[in-house]
Amino acid sequence: MLDRLQSVEDRYEQLNGLLSDPDVINDSKKLRDYSKEQANIEETVQTYRTYKEVTEQLADAKSMLDDNLDDEMHEMVKAEIEELSEKKESLEEQLKILLLPKDPNDDKNVIVEIRGAAGGDEAALFAGDLFKMYSRYAEKNGWKPEIIESSPTELGGFKEIIFMINGSGAFSKMKYENGAHRVQRVPSTESGGRIHTSTATVAVLAEAEEVEVDVHEKDIRVDTFASSGPGGQSVNTTMSAVRLTHEPTGIVVSCQDEKSQIKNKDKAMKVLRARIYDKFQQEAQAEYAENRKSAVGTGDRSERIRTYNFPQSRVTDHRIGLTLQKLDQILQGELDTIIESLIVEEQAEMMERAGEA
Repeated sequence: MLDRLQSVEDRYEQLNGLLSDPDVINDSKKLRDYSKEQANIEETVQTYRTYKEVTEQLADAKSMLDDNLDDEMHEMVKAEIEELSEKKESLEEQLKILLLPKDPNDDKNVIVEIRGAAGGDEAALFAGDLFKMYSRYAEKNGWKPEIIESSPTELGGFKEIIFMINGSGAFSKMKYENGAHRVQRVPSTESGGRIHTSTATVAVLAEAEEVEVDVHEKDIRVDTFASSGPGGQSVNTTMSAVRLTHEPTGIVVSCQDEKSQIKNKDKAMKVLRARIYDKFQQEAQAEYAENRKSAVGTGDRSERIRTYNFPQSRVTDHRIGLTLQKLDQILQGELDTIIESLIVEEQAEMMERAGEA
């Protein structure tokens, strides 16, 4: 482990030199790539440097015990050794986690697609609840949610809603929301007071940059049409809505949220690029995706990952068996307890696999 850490520190210093090189400064792509690489390893390097300092202090303290010390000084040195030993052990655990393979998409913005599934109107209402929950969670993290496309229902829910969350590290946390979410409650439309079970699916895609996905204009069919509201009625007489079809993959994206056709096309392209990137990445990184799925179930979007039980104010994440009796807070965007538990579980699984290798 120490050899790997020293290599990381050496690379960090090399990047320092590269980032002050005039040739790199004048090359925007190299400057961006090197800056990003350095930022990604900075925490590891700083933690390793602290670890080296603590190790050196511990060695000095232990050497002092060989001197002729009075009883009071001897006890002080022993206490310092105990404190430094605990700090060193804690830093070693941090470094093990920092050296784990990182998801290359973790720093990216995300595109979230929520669709009402089983349950009709109630599923659409639940999709709306999930959208509000993620919007509040995004705002608590200082991220910016932005609706790309939505199909609202007359009761106030969504058959489908697609939105982007702009913010550093958004994918690193939101990726755990991939899957089927289940709600158990008495619907507002139910006169008999019976509890119904409905579901909504959530797909979380990393935003793809143009350099990552080679999408040719000639492969995209563009159709325009008039925007429509709940129930399908026309709400705009101009042909501002846009439908993009990527013919090589058959992926179709529509957007009508903006009044401008140009803005709708731009938003649709972001979703299209993300979906193509996601498709190619899943095919090219099947082994990595399988590892993620086996860890905490972040891979399979048809997998039921969480249940929201309204009568008992209970939320259960089925991947790690975590149950919390605070449904109201979670729907207000207080997702940190769940997501941090999922991250810890995934890290533990990865460390266990690394130990077996």
